[in-house]
Amino acid sequence: MSEERLHPSMHVVTYAGSGGREVVTMAQRPIPSPGPGEVLIKVTAAGINRADVLQRAGNYPVPAGASDLPGLEVSGTIEEAGAGVGTWDFGTPVCALLTGGGYAEYVAVPAGQVVPVPDGVSLTDAAGLPEVAATCWSNLVMEAGVKAGDWVLVHGGTGGIGSFALQLLKALGVRPLATAGSAEKVARSLELGAEAAINHREEDFVERVKEITGGHGADVILDVMGAKYLERNVKALARGGRLVVIGLQGGTSGTLPLSAVMGKNAVVTGTLLRPRPVQEKTEIMRQVAEHVWPLVSTGDIRATTDSTFPLEQAARAQDRFEEPNRTGKVLLMAGDGQ
Repeated sequence: MSEERLHPSMHVVTYAGSGGREVVTMAQRPIPSPGPGEVLIKVTAAGINRADVLQRAGNYPVPAGASDLPGLEVSGTIEEAGAGVGTWDFGTPVCALLTGGGYAEYVAVPAGQVVPVPDGVSLTDAAGLPEVAATCWSNLVMEAGVKAGDWVLVHGGTGGIGSFALQLLKALGVRPLATAGSAEKVARSLELGAEAAINHREEDFVERVKEITGGHGADVILDVMGAKYLERNVKALARGGRLVVIGLQGGTSGTLPLSAVMGKNAVVTGTLLRPRPVQEKTEIMRQVAEHVWPLVSTGDIRATTDSTFPLEQAARAQDRFEEPNRTGKVLLMAGDGQ
């Protein structure tokens, strides 16, 4: 335990109600003590994700038992281990997937959700990896079962999820396709590994997917839009295709053409990462460390940071997160980066 740990409180970012940037405030909280099976991390940086902004607006309820503080991923160093944890030494650089609490100087997290920082990645940049890596691996591989040669359509190819997904899919020998909203984002999607990219503002992605795949369709679609794309996504699927909905940026209620789903023997599913039990997150992070981190270490997948802000500028950081020209992760700095 470091000398700093002897101080009874830490700086945190919290929300004073629901609303816009005006509810983002600084506060002091007691430094948490790790419970059985947990470790305490001294936070270096925290990644900003859409869930943080949705929670601020009152549109993402905090799961039962989770911290009310925003922040679903951090990097930092091991400060203390709770009972039954023998795998982490004091000062070890790590990154972690959280259920909340990352916008703080310290956070307690189940040890199974903590993984080493990938080789070749700075401790700061590592803060932007756990959430996106866990989301992409669990949904594309564990849920949808993508395999080499599959056609996979990723909506929002230059977003935080999309940019990581395209790189992961290319590294796995999959044939990625992407949608994007401008010529610049189409070009960027191609740079990230898309075999073809579709400007959804100018082209019908259903027709383009059929054209690109020679009438086959998409074996898997990773969708962040939800209702807005539901019917068209089903039309774009191949026979036996899998649609995985992981976001609702385009609404929550849409029309599902069941006859098309049945006729294609298709699967439509939706997932959330944050409320999953610790056991599931532990297995996801174990697989991420085993299968994804080597791809990051070799440069097949790049950890890209757009910008960093000090903890007390969390409102500005979330503003930057929502700007359309953002490329890469926005990080909050709670300690010295490396």
